[in-house]
Amino acid sequence: MIPPEWLDQAARRLEGQIERTPLTYDPGLNLYLKWENRQVTGSFKIRGALNKVLALEPWEQQRGLVTASAGNHGQGVAIAGRRVNAPVIVFASEHAVPTKLEAMRQLGAEIRLVSGGYEAAERDAQVYAHHTGATWVSPYNDGQVIAGQATIALEILDQLAEVEGAPSPRVIIAPGGGGGLISGIGVALNRFDPASRPLLVGAQSEASPFFHALFYRGSQAGVVELESLADGLAGAVEDGSITIPLIRSLVDRIVLVQEEEIAMAIAW
Repeated sequence: MIPPEWLDQAARRLEGQIERTPLTYDPGLNLYLKWENRQVTGSFKIRGALNKVLALEPWEQQRGLVTASAGNHGQGVAIAGRRVNAPVIVFASEHAVPTKLEAMRQLGAEIRLVSGGYEAAERDAQVYAHHTGATWVSPYNDGQVIAGQATIALEILDQLAEVEGAPSPRVIIAPGGGGGLISGIGVALNRFDPASRPLLVGAQSEASPFFHALFYRGSQAGVVELESLADGLAGAVEDGSITIPLIRSLVDRIVLVQEEEIAMAIAW
């Protein structure tokens, strides 16, 4: 389990460094929406990446930062590298979205394209970090990254408390790829009394259902990955990732959504 104090430390580190994104109520859907697309880089990923890098010792930062990313996490690490004056190398799939690759380059990251999908990029990045001594910044398999993502839940709870008459949350729905975000939310919700703790539901594209398989079958072996609009959630989960036991213990269910449903949600 992630130490609870890590969440408070992450909130203090990130204060003034990132956006406190809006939380708005939609009466048609009868739910609250947390607008992380208005976050720095347009994604929640900056939370975990920046918290991780700021928590490093100076000598760890100056060895250089290495990560693998479909785009969003890499942008977060690139910004974090700028903040601490550390070089950043991002390994990415040759199939990554070109605009995301260019965004990482514009933020100062060196991009190394890898044949294959995200899993291959992650493997090559870890091998490079091991051989060069650079500091590996996982997109999800890291306690400080997870603590940074958990600040979303802390913000949601604070923002709901500021709304007169707002009910306590009964269900929180979050996307799941490698599991860093939903694990962090789960750790934050674990502070609740079990009787009042909101249900935590993960959503994943049926085109890349790796965590769904891990959650319900205990294995991602045999999962067939297809192209998905949710490219940031694609790819297998690293063997032994700390997000696996966290999700099994903190998440109530994971649902799969079709590509047509993702397209409709984007358009909406």
